[in-house]
Order: sequence, then structure tokens, then C-alpha cells
Amino acid sequence: MIQIYHNQRCGKSRNCLLLLEESNAAFEIINYLVTPPTTAELASLLQKLNLTPIELVRQKEKIWIENFKGKSLTSDEVIQAMVENPILIERPIVVKGDQAIIGRDPEKVTPFLQTLTKL
Repeated sequence: MIQIYHNQRCGKSRNCLLLLEESNAAFEIINYLVTPPTTAELASLLQKLNLTPIELVRQKEKIWIENFKGKSLTSDEVIQAMVENPILIERPIVVKGDQAIIGRDPEKVTPFLQTLTKL
């Protein structure tokens, strides 16, 4: 089943959710601000996205700027920062099996969903 890591307050996330609804594919909404991913789940997401931890961080968030910007952090420390402050996680993330995409760009989400429904 497809999963979307969703933040209802984010317009890009709402747009991605709409694309999922229009695709008629079965999906699960994960409100990651209420139920943040664990360290292991976040590491798995990073692998599926083929990103480093810092590439998944919303570096313009106030929490990041005030607490982490300019510091030399290991990948594990960046992951821990996202686990403890899930608002730092880039969104939305769409996951199916071992594939995932950051769904900010509808031009990328639609083809991703189409390949998933053909599997």
C-alpha cells in the first residue's frame, strides 16, 4: 500500500494528497507530526529516497536555524534532530515498497504514481 507522510498545514502536502486521491490507488496517510517516524523508519525512508539525512531537512525552519544551523553534525545527529523535531522533515513523502519520492512537485509525483499502479 502507498503511504504519504503528510502535514495538513502544508499546501504542497495537500496538493500531493489530492493527486493520490485522484489516482484511485489505496493509500495510508501518516501524520508524521503526530506520529513521528522512529530513527529506524527515518533511516529506511532515507534509503528509499536515496538521500543523505541533511538533504531531507527543511533547513529554513526556525528550529533548525536556532538549534542546528552552522553546527557540524553527523548523519546520526541529523536523523535524531528530525526524530525529535519532525517539523524538520521535508514533506510530503510518498512511499510504495522500496521506492519513495518527495512529493513537492506534481510533475514528478504523477509519473511516480503511474509507475506504482502498473506494478
